[in-house]
Amino acid sequence: MDTLDSLRTRKKAATRQSLHEAALRLAMERGLDGVTVEDIADEVGVSRRTFSNYFANKEDAVLHADRERTRELVSLLEARPAAEEPWQALRAACGELYRDRVIPDREWVAQLRLLRRHPSLLAQQAADQMALERDLAAVLMARGRGIDEESAHLMAATFLAAVRVGSVRWLEGSATRSLHDLVDDLLGRVHLR
Repeated sequence: MDTLDSLRTRKKAATRQSLHEAALRLAMERGLDGVTVEDIADEVGVSRRTFSNYFANKEDAVLHADRERTRELVSLLEARPAAEEPWQALRAACGELYRDRVIPDREWVAQLRLLRRHPSLLAQQAADQMALERDLAAVLMARGRGIDEESAHLMAATFLAAVRVGSVRWLEGSATRSLHDLVDDLLGRVHLR
């Protein structure tokens, strides 16, 4: 990749991140229903068309960081050693994801709180979780450990449920441990083969 392509890629990533941050900030200030795509574009100093080059709607802009984390989780799982058992690979990938983050990530906490209040975001998050389950199951099957499709989906769904429970308990302040420790403990309580 030449320097010009690298510069363009970085500029696009910066614009996408700026739109996401503006969407999240405005939604937190005004409520999701009080924010338009035009508001977000104006906040960043870009056109509505530019916004549309990056996101389909304001919900997509708000959920951007969550989607980036899920892509990172899938990549981390793909990179785990092939000899590792599927559940251990999921647990280790999750540990890497959380271990590399400063907790609490204020933006993430704000997003989770926002998600819990807005049905349109909850619906998109549910769709994203189903896609993540499908992606994780595909990686588990591709790892060549003899796991069938149903088992891979069950394992991925169980994994995501444990992560969700840990995240909600941590978010609500009912846990005195770090998010990483709480989620890892919950994942350690599950015994799948």
